[in-house]
Amino acid sequence: MQKLGKRWPLAILVVLAVLGTMLAGCGQAPAGTVSIAGSTTVQPLAETLADAFMDKYPDVRIDVGGGGSSVGVTSVKNGTVDIGTSSREIKEEELPIVKHLVARDGIAIIVRPGNPVNGLTRAQVRDIFSGVITNWKEVGGPDHDIYVVVRESGSGTRAAFEEMVMAKPEPAVSIVSTALQQSSNGGVKQAVGGDSYAIGFISFGYVDDTVKALDIDGIEATAENAKNGTYPIVRPLYFLTKEEPTGLVKDFIDFCLSDEGQAIVADEGYVTVN
Repeated sequence: MQKLGKRWPLAILVVLAVLGTMLAGCGQAPAGTVSIAGSTTVQPLAETLADAFMDKYPDVRIDVGGGGSSVGVTSVKNGTVDIGTSSREIKEEELPIVKHLVARDGIAIIVRPGNPVNGLTRAQVRDIFSGVITNWKEVGGPDHDIYVVVRESGSGTRAAFEEMVMAKPEPAVSIVSTALQQSSNGGVKQAVGGDSYAIGFISFGYVDDTVKALDIDGIEATAENAKNGTYPIVRPLYFLTKEEPTGLVKDFIDFCLSDEGQAIVADEGYVTVN
């Protein structure tokens, strides 16, 4: 049998190189469970991202719940969930906590599609939700009372709306006490979509043909305008962890921030962050 000596045939070298590459890249596939809870704005996006991640890694289970941004902050701080979600900025008294910006989101001011009003200024929105403007005829609509629908206290969507609309310009004004409160974006959408004289605010991600998103200061309520900075009511969407993430939690957050994850963010109607 002929000895190979110091010079191996090219075919053997190629096989060895391929095997080495395969072995080097064969890290252990992610496996385990991740629990997520918080903002109802972030919830549908987190569910879609989780489904995509679980499709890639069948040994992973990601459970996504809602409850509101304040629930997300509290739950992750007390260790009830691995990831909290928030659609508002974190308050100083809620620190320390680690924020991971996964998307941005516009807040749409919505009416029923049959409402003839197509746009408002931000000042008009402030006056309507504070009870200064009470009749649609004052903003070019029918002669009828305006019914205001809002999220409940503790909602990230409400907190962002209050910060960006009701607090500017100073002094801040309160939402009218007669406003109908709903516990989710979906609840606000349903209430407004079922009443010709109602107005409310919801995440861009919830807008569909059952409601009409109004132009604000002449700017159409679209993800493109939210991203280019022309639409004026835009807020951050965060994943929150108690400490710097490791293991499966880090793998999932990294996926959400990857090109693949951010493509899902865009497909779902939210604004990408990279």
